Amino acid sequence: MEWGNETLVREFVFLGFSSLAGLQRLLFIAFLPIYLFTLGTNAIIISTIVLDRALHTPMYFFLAVLSCSETCYTFVIVPKMLVDLLAQKKTISFLGCAIQMFTFLFLGCSHSFLLAAMGYDRYVAICNPLRYTELMGPRVCVGLVGAACACGFTIAQIITSMVFHLPFHSSNQLHHFFCDIAPVIKVASHHTHSSQIVIIMLCALVLVVPLLLILVSYIHIISAIVQFPSTLGRYKAFSTCASHLIVVTIHYGCASFIYLRLKSTSSSSQDALISVSYTILTPLFNPLIYSLRNKEFRSALRRSVERTISLPQR
Repeated sequence: MEWGNETLVREFVFLGFSSLAGLQRLLFIAFLPIYLFTLGTNAIIISTIVLDRALHTPMYFFLAVLSCSETCYTFVIVPKMLVDLLAQKKTISFLGCAIQMFTFLFLGCSHSFLLAAMGYDRYVAICNPLRYTELMGPRVCVGLVGAACACGFTIAQIITSMVFHLPFHSSNQLHHFFCDIAPVIKVASHHTHSSQIVIIMLCALVLVVPLLLILVSYIHIISAIVQFPSTLGRYKAFSTCASHLIVVTIHYGCASFIYLRLKSTSSSSQDALISVSYTILTPLFNPLIYSLRNKEFRSALRRSVERTISLPQR
């Protein structure tokens, strides 16, 4: 297909690790075990929560959904990246690029709103413990997850449509290892300043609104905790929130750095480095932060393992 004297782009070429050509096999060897470990730990978390009735609570329901979301999120990006590290031709079709962008935006945006729902869960548990079961019933939990997914789907659809309705006639080389927003916009033949502003505003909406909800939740949580009579009670209350706060800090820190500055002055190599952190390292740390250091979860995991081992003996 031709547009004037220019050919329409049918595929994109990833150049994310082109400056590290001699190290790509080493990167593959480093990233593959991390990815497999992340899949394994998330599978353990989900199966343990499903199998152990003691973990059938709102907090662990949200954690299971978070683990499932992160598994899908990494599956959209990491396998393709691993294949490209060993391939000579690192390409993706135009449609495949659009699908990849929509899927990771949908999961990433849903993740932000899900963290806000988890903050609300901690607020109810600490500030209204006597009404916790009533306020965080199954319908409410499912409704919060559904609302997070609906918001993520809507925003991902709008951003992806805006990006891929831009004209792509000249360069098809993406200085990244997956179809992120800024690298794709940079190779468009032209784009209006207003469209870029709309995309930045949508990204800010995804980050700022859930973060404000989390801050409001924690203002009430801290106000309630400081009034606890015992030091042990305050410590236990803070410890239940610490994991969530760490994950929120990592998630919003990396996402804000990337998506609140889409200008051409941003460094492609720097963006790719940060992207590695939130596509590979963050999903690795989140299960460890949230569950494997949690005594209640470790006890449930031990019970599940013991039941599994004892089954063949019966």
